[in-house]
Amino acid sequence: MKGSRKRAITPWVFLGPYLILTAVFFVYPFINSIWLAFHQTNGPRSAVFVGLSNFRFVLSDPDFYTAVKNTSIYAVVSVMIQLPLSLGLAMLLNSGKSRVRNLFRLILFSPHLVGQIFVGILFSVIFTPRYGLFNRGLQELVGWGLEERWLANPSLVMPALIIVSMWLYVGFNMIYFLAALQSVDKNLLDAAHVDGASPMQTFRHVIIPQIKAVAIFVVVMSTIGSYQLFELPYALLGGFGPNNSGLTIVGYLYSTAFETGDLGTGAAIGWLLAFVIFIISTIQIKLAKVE
Repeated sequence: MKGSRKRAITPWVFLGPYLILTAVFFVYPFINSIWLAFHQTNGPRSAVFVGLSNFRFVLSDPDFYTAVKNTSIYAVVSVMIQLPLSLGLAMLLNSGKSRVRNLFRLILFSPHLVGQIFVGILFSVIFTPRYGLFNRGLQELVGWGLEERWLANPSLVMPALIIVSMWLYVGFNMIYFLAALQSVDKNLLDAAHVDGASPMQTFRHVIIPQIKAVAIFVVVMSTIGSYQLFELPYALLGGFGPNNSGLTIVGYLYSTAFETGDLGTGAAIGWLLAFVIFIISTIQIKLAKVE
């Protein structure tokens, strides 16, 4: 009897720490965020039930739509530029020698290891007019850009942010594509070569179907990550840029919840963001399944 009781209790002893951490850091914040979204708060100790007023306020605030526009532009351009570059680099490395491949894989992946805050601070120096490395490079290559103030010009803030994110994430997504390419059935590639298929035909009809699942995963995760962007523009611009040109949805949430102390409206913004991400991810997955 005692032995059977011990066997029944033992699994819970090992699961206990995980369940406690999950309850404290996931279940409670999840439930509390729902409660906060329907309350007006002035700091953590004051809360008044206001129903859907927080959501109505957010949906009528011009700054929210500025944040949605900026984040959507960043997400679309990032996916359209970063992922083809990641796939192209993966294909180049996949065709090279293993030693060279491992070296370049480390070099290209390493920017992701340093973190968004460090990268933002680093590139805020690189984009310095006249003396910044990026401006000097443009001047040498195309004879233009030495005096350009990338981070002070509202029309150039988003291109600067996209350039920084490319440096940070192209190598990271390349790892996923490289792993997928290495799992492509070599027999199918040999058969396509014997049948006289061109490289483009082989890529379209053999490689793409083989890596489709990974490609869908990378697109969805890149989109979700783009809509969660906050640390990089905040560190790069020292805020949200001129005329809120670098304001993202999470940046808008941070400003509302922590700079003004309105945690209720911040929670409402978070749930609106979760809804937007869910809708976009669902559409992407549905479109990817269409043959």
